[in-house]
Amino acid sequence: MAKNTSDSIEEYIKQLLAQSGIAEIKRSNLADTFQVVPSQINYVIKTRFTESRGYTVESKRGGGGYIRIARVRFSDQHQMFGNLMSNIGERISEQVFTDLIQLLFDEKIITEREGNLILATASDDVLGKDAPEIRARMLRKILQRLDRKGFHL
Repeated sequence: MAKNTSDSIEEYIKQLLAQSGIAEIKRSNLADTFQVVPSQINYVIKTRFTESRGYTVESKRGGGGYIRIARVRFSDQHQMFGNLMSNIGERISEQVFTDLIQLLFDEKIITEREGNLILATASDDVLGKDAPEIRARMLRKILQRLDRKGFHL
């Protein structure tokens, strides 16, 4: 089966990742290499190097700009984080949020100081009328970030 250009670009980026764990590319240079328009590079990155597929992507625009792609390595508590995330609904009360932050502290995943800082930003007073929805999104992002191992943007 013949490979299309997007497959070739994906394979090239994966080879870079295999060499050093991080692929740092210049979009225009990669487009020139594969003789495609830069938007095709964007397409490959946005569809094949997603967070749900286990990648983080950071980009900086401009003359010295780059796109940095890294494979996410998960923590030893990956299963626990997955279980917690699957049980977070669209809304979460301040009390349940506090209980989950306490669990992270009890499991020695976060420090007391980190827990207190998180709690200070998640109160109804700070978040306002949409607090339960915002807290649920915050908790998902916190758990996703804590679940990463070794590479942080």
